[in-house]
Amino acid sequence: MHPQLPVRIDAPTERRNPRTREIDDVPTLEVLRLLNAEDRIPAEAVAAVLPDMARLVDETARRIQAGGRLHYFGAGTSGRLAVMDAAELIPTYSLPPGVVVAHHAGGLRALVEPVEGVEDQESVGAADAAEVGPGDVAVGIAASGRTPYVGGALRAARAAGAFTALVSANPGAELADQVDVHLGVDTGPEAIAGSTRLKAAT
Repeated sequence: MHPQLPVRIDAPTERRNPRTREIDDVPTLEVLRLLNAEDRIPAEAVAAVLPDMARLVDETARRIQAGGRLHYFGAGTSGRLAVMDAAELIPTYSLPPGVVVAHHAGGLRALVEPVEGVEDQESVGAADAAEVGPGDVAVGIAASGRTPYVGGALRAARAAGAFTALVSANPGAELADQVDVHLGVDTGPEAIAGSTRLKAAT
């Protein structure tokens, strides 16, 4: 059993969205219009971090060409997206299996059902990062930018000499100063507070 962590509302995705305050009280078509309007925000938010993204892409390409690997670390929605991306890179770009590795807090079981508490354990992230080497790239994915599992993994990867990056939906992410590159994509408050499978996941 893990102690309940205090609820913190300093991540942008956790704030109330003034544009969708009435989402519970409007007809279905208006709900869909509100969600669709919010869906337009991520593309512009990504545009703002393209220079840092180019740095991460170039460094990743250089290290993979030299025999390194790309490791993703995430929990919940972030981890599931990492697994999906790693799997899709193989058929899309004829990338050999094992070049891109997705580490999801809680393992395979957590892909289809919640595994409580594992995302709050830095030690689990550090253990999952044990295979990261100095020629690798480690990318942590965390909407809040503070997930302990991701933090533990990134610290271990950095200590091993890997190039590290954080992808978050929080420009002021706590973990930002512990990585080489932070892609803090400012998608703002979710249409439904905290539902990061919506804009942040996009």
